[in-house]
Amino acid sequence: MTFLTNNKYTFFGIAAILLWSCVTAFIRDLSELFGPTGGAALMYSVSAIFLMLVMGIPKIKHYPKRYLIIGGTLFVAYEVCLALSLGLANSRHQAMEMAIINYLWPALTILFSVILSKNKVNILVYPSILLAFSGVAWCISGDQGLSLETLMHNIADNPITYLMAFSAAIIWAFYCVITTRISNGKNAIALFFAATAITLWVKYAFSHEPSFHFTPHSTLILLLSGIVIGTGYALWNQAMIGGNIILLGTLSYFTPVFSTLFASFYLSISLGGSFWQGVFLVTLGSLICFIVTRSKTPQPENKHTAVKPSE
Repeated sequence: MTFLTNNKYTFFGIAAILLWSCVTAFIRDLSELFGPTGGAALMYSVSAIFLMLVMGIPKIKHYPKRYLIIGGTLFVAYEVCLALSLGLANSRHQAMEMAIINYLWPALTILFSVILSKNKVNILVYPSILLAFSGVAWCISGDQGLSLETLMHNIADNPITYLMAFSAAIIWAFYCVITTRISNGKNAIALFFAATAITLWVKYAFSHEPSFHFTPHSTLILLLSGIVIGTGYALWNQAMIGGNIILLGTLSYFTPVFSTLFASFYLSISLGGSFWQGVFLVTLGSLICFIVTRSKTPQPENKHTAVKPSE
């Protein structure tokens, strides 16, 4: 009992990482139940309400204006791109590819941090980033083998979703680097979630998606997904109080593995050996980047980096 009490904040952080790993599967499921835009709008609405109930209603005057405008815009753009890339994928398997592309953001975040930093950079950073990109290419190419022709052929099958997924990774990397400098330690996650929900509702109003049909099953999935992502952020904030930062930071880079495991089970997807190899390469590349820069480059503020509260 004493062990649990002394390490409760670390357990909060581990729970947050595991909860975030469920988001990919839930977003895809909701897109099939309510439509790509409608499902995302519903989920972010539930999450925003939950976060405000747990963390309190945010007061805009308490946040730096630059953080609200720049950080909020980047956050909303990221969440919209990610949700729609998962929802508009042609299949559940393709949605998994979108998720792995999204997980390029840790490597990209470190790349942008290195570019902006004047410190001497460990030579292993660049091959590690290349390793992460190679992992994504490996996932997209599938069991046909890694080749430029196969890669381009698969991307051409649904180029908009691939573009949105890659854009999401770049946007989140910028968000992580920039908000560290302009947030003054503030956390407007509840406000940003509300802004994301509003943006998606506006898009839904101009879309041709059908009206919602609620059933006990779909309603349960909606509430569960919204609460899961909201709980993840709430627990992460608690983890930052006294958790083992180095352990949580390291574990967070295994999120692609946890996410793929959960999604393959929840969505009943059979993933080939090449896909798992790609996931491993993405994880390994990001983890090496984290290890070789941890003591030299200030770690970004984001939902998986265990230095500051999420977003």
